[in-house]
Amino acid sequence: MGAAIKVTRTDHTADSLRRLAAKSPDGAQVRRLLAIALILEGHSRRTAAEGAGMDRQTLRDWVHRYNDEGVAGLVSIRIGGRGSALSTAQMAELRALAVKGPDPEKDQVVRWRCVDLQEEVARRFTVRVGERTIGKWLRKMRLTRLQPRPFHPKKDKAAEADFKRKFPSLVKAALLSSTTAADKPLEIWYQDEARVGQKGTHAYVWAEIGSCPLMVRDNRHDSVHLFGAICPARGVGAAIIMPAVNTEAMNEHLKEISMQVDHGAHALLVLDGAGWHQRGGGLQVPDNITLLSLPPYAPELNPMERVWEYLRENKLCAVVWDTYDAIVEACRKAWTFLTDDPDRIRSIGTRTWASVSG
Repeated sequence: MGAAIKVTRTDHTADSLRRLAAKSPDGAQVRRLLAIALILEGHSRRTAAEGAGMDRQTLRDWVHRYNDEGVAGLVSIRIGGRGSALSTAQMAELRALAVKGPDPEKDQVVRWRCVDLQEEVARRFTVRVGERTIGKWLRKMRLTRLQPRPFHPKKDKAAEADFKRKFPSLVKAALLSSTTAADKPLEIWYQDEARVGQKGTHAYVWAEIGSCPLMVRDNRHDSVHLFGAICPARGVGAAIIMPAVNTEAMNEHLKEISMQVDHGAHALLVLDGAGWHQRGGGLQVPDNITLLSLPPYAPELNPMERVWEYLRENKLCAVVWDTYDAIVEACRKAWTFLTDDPDRIRSIGTRTWASVSG
């Protein structure tokens, strides 16, 4: 049996070398890291070498390299071969171009395909490469194809940033209009509505690579409206199911939220600017609730959007409902599924910017 070989460096343990190996894209370096991890754990040179698929002399050489140069000395050195067709600066420019996306008027496309970027590379850098090479470059730059989240053309990013930054002062200003909130514990709640109907949605599923899995989707249009609200700090929620969205339905939801607010506390209810959320008129806000409106066209600030996404993906898709009552029962079960999991409510709803102290 081969004798153990000495590792003199002490900046990494066997576990830390294994963690580095798990992140390394260099397969040869991975084997070297794992072999040295075995040496650090007291295994013989033979056992470590066989475990990493190399001979004992090769392992000895790599241990000496590691002792001299550390983890960096275990990286494979590529000799010869064709150099990159683009410089580092050109690669950075290509990455920025891909992330920014095309100008529909100027570029005559609404999203980049590899063939489009192939033409851009040829035009900008006078370099001609294949479509597959463009795809390899994009993946090497840690880019992948994702489904964008839609947003309203009037969306104001500055207003959203101001709302998050000024949230404590906005809360205090809103509470000045309440005669019952003084000296009471404050709960932050979020409210929204979602239409749930026969014309449902789809969700991601596990399937074989290259396959096209099927999921049932009805084409009928009967539906209900699920009014929901959550308090992430307490991990609780309040919901009602209504046939329509209007001020009368909103008043019923406010009553339900009011009953779920902790005894002796006051709720700050964050919600969007829908017509049935407007103060005055027929809207009746309970004494233990104060409303705070989000900036226009800013659904990303409302955690309830994530709640609807979670329920649709896990409870409200891939099912056919033949009657209105069946839809109501499905919504009831879905909301119970959420409220039975307080930690999930906290995970989905907690926002670091939505805190008030003092």
